[in-house]
Amino acid sequence: MARILTGIQSTGLPHLGNILGAIIPAITLSNNPKNESLFFIADLHSLTTIKDPVLLRNNTYSIAAAWLSFGFDTKQNIFYRQSDVTEVCELSWILSCLTPYPMLANAHSFKDKANNLSDVNTGLFTYPVLMASDILCYDADFVPVGKDQKQHLEITRDIAGSLNHLFGDVLVLPEAKIDEKVMLIPGTDGQKMSKSYNNTIDIFLPEKNLRKQIMNIKTDSTPLEEPKNFNNCIVYKLYSLLASQQEIDIMQGNYKSGNYGYGHAKQELFELIINNFSDQREKYNNLMNDLGYLDNELIKGADKAKNIAQSVLKRVRKKVGY
Repeated sequence: MARILTGIQSTGLPHLGNILGAIIPAITLSNNPKNESLFFIADLHSLTTIKDPVLLRNNTYSIAAAWLSFGFDTKQNIFYRQSDVTEVCELSWILSCLTPYPMLANAHSFKDKANNLSDVNTGLFTYPVLMASDILCYDADFVPVGKDQKQHLEITRDIAGSLNHLFGDVLVLPEAKIDEKVMLIPGTDGQKMSKSYNNTIDIFLPEKNLRKQIMNIKTDSTPLEEPKNFNNCIVYKLYSLLASQQEIDIMQGNYKSGNYGYGHAKQELFELIINNFSDQREKYNNLMNDLGYLDNELIKGADKAKNIAQSVLKRVRKKVGY
């Protein structure tokens, strides 16, 4: 059985890009009986940027509710808060003592902010080491990553290789699992959908707020009565990711024929999202009203994760001399 590990940043409500690009594919992967999936909410990593305890806690619950609302099986797999498995922090210290400074200085997570060092805390600088510990502490075989995250896995393998070279084969070297077909989900402004661009569509919002986000999608100024180029339209691109082929064909015909405004297309996208995700929206809201249940699921997952982490850490401690 292959062990697959995925970390989920607790930086806020998951948006449509997260759902189509990460949540649904990861859950599909986890449903394969040949795989054992460990999904963790990276609340330790989030502390590098979020200093509000209420926000950090609420974000964690929001992430948990989103993944569970899409059907992640916590009986077959393991779902936990990063901060509940403290073994990862001890392993992170051991690994940091084997990580050369230039490796971290060249990490994208640091270099992206290196021009303004006053904004860089030590946690951000050592971020790749904690990420390596997240992976190595569980003997993970595969880590699904996007192309932009490949460097972090290379750093993980380099750090593990250094420890194995010094102390013998102690740690499993994980492989990157890169999906070349990962969807690039456009945001409301046409750029990649991202919280940092403030261009997201958050499907779990109340209907009024969700509709407002969709109505803010940028479109051109083609008059209502004229035909429109659907290939260049953000609304159509988002609609086509969610709709059936029959629905896509109808919308294409509307664009070509004219007398069909972008407001009509946005309304159809809104209704499609509401219809497609009605069950998930309902379950999400129910879960967010039962935080005790979420805590219980995460604690049960952490207990399972600890069993693995303690075994790995015991192995490492013995090898390094503790």
